[in-house]
Amino acid sequence: MKFLVRERLFDIGDDFWVEDEEGNRVFLVDGKALRLRTTFELKDTEGNELLVIRKKLLAVRDTMRIERDGETVATVRKRMFNPIKDKLIVELADDREWEITGDFLGKEYVVGDEDGPIAHISRKWFRIRDTYAVDVNTFRQDAGGDVPLVIGVAVCVDSLTEDDGEDGEDGDDE
Repeated sequence: MKFLVRERLFDIGDDFWVEDEEGNRVFLVDGKALRLRTTFELKDTEGNELLVIRKKLLAVRDTMRIERDGETVATVRKRMFNPIKDKLIVELADDREWEITGDFLGKEYVVGDEDGPIAHISRKWFRIRDTYAVDVNTFRQDAGGDVPLVIGVAVCVDSLTEDDGEDGEDGDDE
């Protein structure tokens, strides 16, 4: 099932809706401004918190945690430098691992594991520049079919890779 996501156009604190294929609002991604670290809450249409997504401070590699009811359900990490292809890893609480490969800046990537595809994220299905689709394999009975979790992973990828395309424009703030 495809879900439409509007990219964050400005910065931390932006809220955006995730819609289903019919254009119905399904999830709200609530960006929390004025926090020490990047934080999002994924909420249902009633405003109930489903997931909290946080960038981990003081990590060797850029890392974000996805929490449900205060427990970490997944950790998304940038892989150490790989000159061959971009890759991110999702470590699930049940010790399973997903791999994310593709063109992150162009929003053309795949999330998968040893059992096959979990989601395909693509901008090419849309003419609207700031929209991309997350096509979730909802037939899976494991965590790969958990739509909020997969949307949360897409939010992490967006956040972790947003600065990669700026060609060093943000200065040498190391």
